[in-house]
Amino acid sequence: MLSNTCKYGIRGVMYLALHHDSEKKIGIKKISEELNLPSPFLGKILQQLAKQKVLISTKGPNGGFALARPANEISLYEIVAIIDGTDIFEECVIGMLVCKKNPEMKDSDCPFYKESHKVRGELKMLFQNQTVGAYAQGIKELGVEILL
Repeated sequence: MLSNTCKYGIRGVMYLALHHDSEKKIGIKKISEELNLPSPFLGKILQQLAKQKVLISTKGPNGGFALARPANEISLYEIVAIIDGTDIFEECVIGMLVCKKNPEMKDSDCPFYKESHKVRGELKMLFQNQTVGAYAQGIKELGVEILL
């Protein structure tokens, strides 16, 4: 459903939320080692989120990444929209083009649309309402070290 790029982005932001310290930024090497993800790939993803003002990125010996806003103000939907776009919430979930290629056909005519439209709407609301902060708090409440 979500691309690996998007999953890695969410995991990176979650890591930053769980290890938030307003005085320090966390280097990409540490984040990638902790999450067991390739450093160059994760760095590009986090830079993309920094360009969109979800993260702050600083270069240099004391550089790294940090959240640009409080974790409770960053929704999972925002991260997905930046990395994967919103098609998952709006387009046909199985990728059928028959509806798009037939101008006389409305979305509501599609048998699969009738069944999936409600679920997609609920999924969109879930991602919009779930913040990184709430998710991080839930992980902290479990009281165990969890690999993201």
